Amino acid sequence: MPDLTLDEAAKLAEEYAARGLARELASLRAEWDDEIEAAARHADYRIRSQAYRALAQFRYRQKLELLRRGLDDESPGVRGSALIALEALSRDHPGDVNKFRSLLHEMAARDANVAVRRLAIVCLKNGSPVPDTIRLLEGIDRNDEDDAEVRRTARSVATLLVKRSRAK
Repeated sequence: MPDLTLDEAAKLAEEYAARGLARELASLRAEWDDEIEAAARHADYRIRSQAYRALAQFRYRQKLELLRRGLDDESPGVRGSALIALEALSRDHPGDVNKFRSLLHEMAARDANVAVRRLAIVCLKNGSPVPDTIRLLEGIDRNDEDDAEVRRTARSVATLLVKRSRAK
């Protein structure tokens, strides 16, 4: 399938995953592995963003360290794409969020981009309900100087984590 673009291959990978076609997905991953790695290191932030979105579409859980690079990227668009990928990959794997917890805390509390802050907060909902995260989110919610949407997102995720911690 050399005539596919990365975006088209990622959509195909998502389709394979949705249909449970594990062998086809594995083959597609092997074929696109190097291209995704190269795209994640590209000079153009739009191509880097596409690469990080593709990580989730390809279900590339073995590329979490590459994902860290996206979370540290200078571009808010790339950081956002990496957070979207992390959120998708961590839905059934809370350990993925736990690996990045301190970075997610930092992004949720201090990232200069409001959308990135909200995405970091959304990612935290998939992790373990630890007291530090709940306190951080409650603090964000109480900060009148924070963006209203960031506060609302922090409140809802904190509430969810508190419920989850009590259910244990």
